[in-house]
Amino acid sequence: MNQIVRRPRRLRSSSVIRDLVAEVSVSPSELILPIFIREGLESAVPLSTLPGIFQYDLESAVKEARRVYDNGVKSFMIFGVPSEKDSLGSQGYADDNITSRSIAAFKDEFGDDALVMADLCLDEFTDHGHCGVLDERGCVANDSTLELYGEMALSQAKAGVDFVGPSGMMDGQVGHIRSVLDMNGFSEVGILAYSIKYASGLYGPFREAVNVSIANGGDRKGYQQDFRNVSEAMTEVSLDIAEGADIVMVKPAGMYLDIIRSVRDSVNLPVAAYQVSGEYSMIKAAGQAGYVDEMAIAYESLIAIKRAGASSILTYFAHTIDEILSR
Repeated sequence: MNQIVRRPRRLRSSSVIRDLVAEVSVSPSELILPIFIREGLESAVPLSTLPGIFQYDLESAVKEARRVYDNGVKSFMIFGVPSEKDSLGSQGYADDNITSRSIAAFKDEFGDDALVMADLCLDEFTDHGHCGVLDERGCVANDSTLELYGEMALSQAKAGVDFVGPSGMMDGQVGHIRSVLDMNGFSEVGILAYSIKYASGLYGPFREAVNVSIANGGDRKGYQQDFRNVSEAMTEVSLDIAEGADIVMVKPAGMYLDIIRSVRDSVNLPVAAYQVSGEYSMIKAAGQAGYVDEMAIAYESLIAIKRAGASSILTYFAHTIDEILSR
């Protein structure tokens, strides 16, 4: 006997009904705001390739964070931009470095009411723009870099950071940082692992934001992942979890929704996704040109990332989430 399937009746449509039955939503509390704090500035400086985004001095950064916090965003990822760089990225782990000063200022402002994260990588601090120290051949030296990552982690932990975000893609970085933190009494500091970070063409505007250019026109394909591969990415996730990651992340987000879903289906940890600078800038540019409704597309992009399985999203749209959600 054939089973009769009744077609659902078309009900009256309203925003209240649609919200009631929506399967996916985005809350400001699920967003993480990347914020750039540059040493030596006296006021905020707009970024030409990231419309609406600024490099901040420390005072204006805290003021902006408070504004965004009042709109419901409770988590921040700090990127410190130093006034001096060298081949070892020594300002990244020096006493009283810009990142650690920024962490301390944010904790003074918010205490435990906000989650303060910090990028942990050397590219902002090296004069050659790579994410680690270089050997005699000009290649990134993995193990030597790990030692400096440990020093950076300690500096950030002493300043009060809640989560470090190692983004350099060195082999064993999560395990080494976890060991250093634990041995020095900072076992409560979490690790948001950049487990999947593809060698993408979408990072260009970010490099303006952190004043980074790679020496001799080089690239990071030797230590970031090949975007044609999936199994490699899943292996990196497994390794980071085994080494002690508390959150795993996929970067970029919008062109890698399949990867986000694969990670979500295979792990029990929170899964973050980074909607990177190029993704943001393309939406902004199309909106400013009048090709699309910017806020509508921004909202749709965030929903897509959540629908793919992300628990939280790093996004520059966190600056204007109140406008996006009020549409």
